[in-house]
Amino acid sequence: MDLRYSPYDFNVHEDPYPVYARLRDEAPVFRDEADDIWVLSRHADVLAALRDSTAYSSVNGLRIEPAFWGPDAERFFSFVAMDPPRHTRMRGLVSRAFTQRRVQELEPRLREIARSYVERLASGGTFDLMTDFAGPFPTDVISELVGVPEADRDEVRRLGAAIMYRDDESSDLPPEALQAIGALVGYYTELTKERAGERRDDLLSGLLNAAEGDDRLTPEEIVGVLILLVGAGIETSMLTLGNAWYAAWRHPDERARAFGGRVADWVEETLRYDPPSQALARTTTTEVRLHGTTVPEGARVLLLVGSANRDPEVFPDPDRFDLDRDTGASLAFGNGRHHCLGANLGRLETRIALEEMVEVVADYDIDAGGLRRIHASNNRGFAALPTAVTARR
Repeated sequence: MDLRYSPYDFNVHEDPYPVYARLRDEAPVFRDEADDIWVLSRHADVLAALRDSTAYSSVNGLRIEPAFWGPDAERFFSFVAMDPPRHTRMRGLVSRAFTQRRVQELEPRLREIARSYVERLASGGTFDLMTDFAGPFPTDVISELVGVPEADRDEVRRLGAAIMYRDDESSDLPPEALQAIGALVGYYTELTKERAGERRDDLLSGLLNAAEGDDRLTPEEIVGVLILLVGAGIETSMLTLGNAWYAAWRHPDERARAFGGRVADWVEETLRYDPPSQALARTTTTEVRLHGTTVPEGARVLLLVGSANRDPEVFPDPDRFDLDRDTGASLAFGNGRHHCLGANLGRLETRIALEEMVEVVADYDIDAGGLRRIHASNNRGFAALPTAVTARR
């Protein structure tokens, strides 16, 4: 059978891992002519490209859908769609606000939020994990981090859902999602103006205060960072929760271990085994020669993180879901200068969400006939995961 791969192929979305294995073995530098992209699938090559921001530029964004790709990509991705020196400046300033201390201090409040969802869901017995918990909980986490007033959070949650839950017959953003992004830009612009006059102990105030000498983030740059958090801080966490829930359901022995106190390992192995971000796009700034193939300057390159995390050269028996595995080489949060700044927050909120579920849920089942996947060029996960739980007595 001819080797074919497209990031838009619905069959690939259902289970990309057999295709990834063939790419690694037969065509580690694959040319997808229909979509005009080059694809790297081996761990060593993906890691090298992530670390080489000179040859592999981020200025056109991380996603190849037309709505996201191109010179205006920073409207969606802020400093993540920049190269040095602009990236160095922006990331440095944002890092001053997005501190480990600020993230860790959120834990008690995040537990309260998670518990309020979990207790309600467990008492009902059946629910959709994605729409009833995995989607709204990370949205509330970001609102808590940023400093969105309680009175506004229902609306922010609604707008976030409009962006995240796409029509599964489309690989691009629908008009209502673009409208929701516009509404969030307007909301965060007004909130930034308000917080400029009255600082609080939240990320938005931290971004306003962040300075390197006389250099500060502009209000427009701050709003860009807040919009980035919708995708980087909400959607990926939502998908990770769903992927963890599904993987444990498919592997009952590992589920029992996860429920027996191994939640942190459950999170890490999920991020390795079935990461929410399957691919990261780059643009070559020079001709690249790799495995006897020449990738031209100006080419769109897709770095398959999902494939790299299943590379048997790095992870023995990679298709096995194993909580005892060493996941240290996982590329789920990227690598190099674009390593995800919110990795600690993502791990924390996913761990808290699952720990709170395990506290009240003894076991669960998923209605396989009702599950529904999202369809996107880079992300993998679920739009629906109908669940029936057995509550702890």
